[in-house]
Amino acid sequence: DLDGIKHILGLWIAKEEGASFWAQVCANLSNRGVKDVFIVCCDGLKGLPEAVEATWPNSMVQTCIVHLIRAANRWVAYGDRRAVSAALKKVYTATDESTARAALAEFEASELGEKYPRSVKVWQDAWARFVPFLQFPPAARKVIYTTNSIESFNNELRKATRNRVQFTNDESALKTLWLMICNIED
Repeated sequence: DLDGIKHILGLWIAKEEGASFWAQVCANLSNRGVKDVFIVCCDGLKGLPEAVEATWPNSMVQTCIVHLIRAANRWVAYGDRRAVSAALKKVYTATDESTARAALAEFEASELGEKYPRSVKVWQDAWARFVPFLQFPPAARKVIYTTNSIESFNNELRKATRNRVQFTNDESALKTLWLMICNIED
């Protein structure tokens, strides 16, 4: 919210995530009174950016920087990951898009960039969803650059459900998860 407090807005169960699922989630939130969304940071979930933009046309959808770094490092030998991450840091800490583009071009032309062209391609493919991030001041960037807060929350839910082998139905899963959410928030 505008005070910087994070809220859980809902809990949905689906067999798989996809465009229609995310459209339903966004429609549900809108119908429940979410009138405007300023920025959504997501990690490549299929259909989520389009659903957000269709529901709230003035919103900004941005790719999670941490996920971009992880995706770029997926193609990198373990011994080179630290150096690649350091080189890519110049891209996402750039002051503006042209500086970021120059940093990515510098990385692409470097020995590491030539060794790992797929890492460069990860950033090029995500560029349109990455650059909105650069218009924010550094203090704001620290808050919006990653989906890690929701990931840590999801990890808490996984820990709490680990001992339950299976739920009898979706409703029992929802009730159990809701109780766990209440405990996690306390």
